[in-house]
Amino acid sequence: MRCSRSWKGTAVQADPAFYGPLQYSPGWVWAGAGLLVLVALWYAVVLAATRRPREVESDRRPAGLTDVAALKEAYLQRISDVERDAASGIRNARDAHQEISLLLRSFVRDVTGVDAPRMTHADLARHPLPAAAAVVGELYPAAFGPGPLPAVAVSAASARKAVQEWT
Repeated sequence: MRCSRSWKGTAVQADPAFYGPLQYSPGWVWAGAGLLVLVALWYAVVLAATRRPREVESDRRPAGLTDVAALKEAYLQRISDVERDAASGIRNARDAHQEISLLLRSFVRDVTGVDAPRMTHADLARHPLPAAAAVVGELYPAAFGPGPLPAVAVSAASARKAVQEWT
């Protein structure tokens, strides 16, 4: 029986000194698979560590955690302290206006949970905080403007009114 027409019955004789290719050890297969798993885990860790955290809606007021009356009293006292320091010359007018603005923004943060001290006037105006935005808008020229500064008592009265009328 012949395999093909061109076969003439000759073949390479098996040389006893000739060995076929060696097979890979199963250990190398497992080492390669383990290396692939380690690379995949590394990518997963890097992606998880550099991922931006989910935005949490922070404009909702935590229920039952703030005593608004106590906060109002504390911030009204602090505004009066800044006004008194400015009147006695301990604090200059520009610093007093900036501190009153910061106190009002901090009050808003403590009452609502909104990070108002880090917001610009435009951010406050877009947020549903009209009373705070209006007073901060009044304080901006006094805190940052080059012109003559309004009286600290006027700015303190505006901030005090916003705190007192907060609901």
